[in-house]
Amino acid sequence: MPDSDVLSASLSDSGSDRSTLRETGKIPFARWCPSPNFGPRPDGAAISLLVVHNISLPPGRFGGPEIENFFCNCLDHSAHPYFRTIEGIQVSAHLLIRRDGAVVQFVSLLDRAWHAGRSSFDGQEECNDFSIGIELEGADDVPYTSGQYHQLARVADLIMLAWPDITAGRIAGHSDIAPGRKSDPGPAFDWQHFRATLKQIRAARESV
Repeated sequence: MPDSDVLSASLSDSGSDRSTLRETGKIPFARWCPSPNFGPRPDGAAISLLVVHNISLPPGRFGGPEIENFFCNCLDHSAHPYFRTIEGIQVSAHLLIRRDGAVVQFVSLLDRAWHAGRSSFDGQEECNDFSIGIELEGADDVPYTSGQYHQLARVADLIMLAWPDITAGRIAGHSDIAPGRKSDPGPAFDWQHFRATLKQIRAARESV
């Protein structure tokens, strides 16, 4: 998607979608694929962190239905040897951004998805309680696509508008909140490019 198209889309998102997002927890341009793997956030838990992950199933293979099936507890574990190693695991993320930039939503942003595991950020434990988790279809050592960076920045901007406690400094990788245990989104993720894209989108919106 050209940069101008992304900026135009983001500007159109920034008004009524912001209040709608706080009410429904649903990204308006995401395809809804509900996962049973979620729960309520603890009382008083303010949404204040965005966590970037990656996932591919089987590892390094893109484009199939396996990620959605895994998050919805309907993965055929006999279909690939790797799937046997994750049998019985129940996890989810709020959002998945595919290689082509398509956005899939599994859990309302108002609810607690099961994406972070044992984790901490800025001295606060259990990041699932106060974070939103976004999976990028990818792998640590495979470059992400332009469409993924654009959509991640577009989604992040909309989320930051709805929950201002999520600042640019409170967008972290899974490896940042679970160091030594997790490595995603990995060295292939270009944080500088992502932050520049996010800054461009936010600056264009604020100039209107």
